[in-house]
Amino acid sequence: MRLGKREQLSLTDRLAALREAVEVADGRLEVPEVGQARALLAKAGAREALGDATVVALAGATGSGKSTLFNALSGSEVSTPGVRRPTTGVAHASVWGEHGSDRLLDWLQVPRRNRVESGDPALDGLVLLDLPDHDSVRLENRLEVDRLVELVDVLVWVLDPQKYADAAVHSRYLAPLAGHAGVLVVVLNQVDRLDEAAARACLADLRGLLDREGLASTPVLATAARTGAGLPELRAELARRVSARRAATDRLAADARAAAAAMAGHCAPDAGADRSRDTDEREGLTAALADAAGVPAVVGAVERSARRRGNQHTGWPVLRWTSKLRADPLRRLHLGNEDSRTSLPPAGAVQQAALGAALRRARDAAGHGLPQAWRDELRRTAELSEDRLADDLDRAVAGTDLGPDRTPLWQRAVGGLQWLLLLVALAGALWLLGLVGLGLLQLDDVVPLPRVEGIPLPTLLLVGGLLAGLLLALVARPLVAMGARRRARQVRRRLLDRVGEVADAQVVAPLSEARADHGRFCAAVTRAGS
Repeated sequence: MRLGKREQLSLTDRLAALREAVEVADGRLEVPEVGQARALLAKAGAREALGDATVVALAGATGSGKSTLFNALSGSEVSTPGVRRPTTGVAHASVWGEHGSDRLLDWLQVPRRNRVESGDPALDGLVLLDLPDHDSVRLENRLEVDRLVELVDVLVWVLDPQKYADAAVHSRYLAPLAGHAGVLVVVLNQVDRLDEAAARACLADLRGLLDREGLASTPVLATAARTGAGLPELRAELARRVSARRAATDRLAADARAAAAAMAGHCAPDAGADRSRDTDEREGLTAALADAAGVPAVVGAVERSARRRGNQHTGWPVLRWTSKLRADPLRRLHLGNEDSRTSLPPAGAVQQAALGAALRRARDAAGHGLPQAWRDELRRTAELSEDRLADDLDRAVAGTDLGPDRTPLWQRAVGGLQWLLLLVALAGALWLLGLVGLGLLQLDDVVPLPRVEGIPLPTLLLVGGLLAGLLLALVARPLVAMGARRRARQVRRRLLDRVGEVADAQVVAPLSEARADHGRFCAAVTRAGS
């Protein structure tokens, strides 16, 4: 959403958007910009609670005359100008009026304070600081400057004609404040050392430098603290900032925009990536997870178990007991209880490699087009998901409903026919045994022996029953195999559905959530920086 100049966010809304971005990034993005934004939010909360006084800091290099300028503005020698390096070692404060400045200066950690008894009501509410020299040879002085530069409402940078173009000042302090042009004032001090033409040339050159650094809206004033030249213009500029009572708000708004701009570097130019390959990636991930979870072993066990039971029902009854000598391959896997582990073997090296490759593809697909920090977050998310996958997959396989374990009607019919054929063969065998007994008693001529096409009926019953039973078993075997394969396919679909649920819950959803957080983060950053 683009906002026009009249539709810019209020400071409250801008900080709320920045806070949302920080909250989304918390625990996801390990980048310094998020920490800086978090520190800014803490600063904003503290500064808003300390009233509407305007804190103005005079900053500059050694010899720029900022302490002399500070004393001239304060009306007395509060900060003693130094004659050798280092000079100003700690910050000094001059306060105009009563605006709860003590609490504010306590927060700024400025111990040296001076109350200015001035009859100028336009400066009432001004807190003026004289900072240590930014180029001090003492590290603690430079660190103090950096700390206070981040906290004050208005920064007055004091330059001198000799070092006004110093690259260190411009690159380290002025150029980075391009987004803070409205809360910055640049003063070219000691112009009394130059003639009029040289002063105009210095001011024009300084103006050009600032314009090129993005500080075109920053005012440039010429002063001479020793003679008082330019001090009325500087006082008027400070009075304008104080009377507006917006310096603190403007500084915080500029800081929020700067923080948002820094975090925007971790947003993709186009957050909406092409997701057309998601289905293929999910199918590939599900297949790899299924292999790692032992789904092929379960499907194979289901098929062998179905064949075993089918052959038991349709095979020759005399030999059925032999199949019971081998354990049911499906029962050995301990399936059907989601609360207990299966007996499936762990995934081998090949399955683990395929799973790792599938996870990388899913991660890369989710991170397509995202900045490196978010791709790193997706990598950590995928690693956490991989650590939980083994147990979740095992429970999913163990708890999968493999379908009703019932014997098909045709197998029951074939089994009944097998028993009938066995009875026929048994009847023929008993008949033959009876004839043998009659033969031993020489009574075989008494009982007539029926024949069919010349074949004794008892023999036909025995041989026909046995051959028919064996032939029926052979005919039923491929039908049993077809049914076993069909059941295996059904079980495979159910197992893949359960594995797909695990893939969605443990891999796809976390990666999608991370990518969605990127979108929320970038939307909040855009609002904060608008």
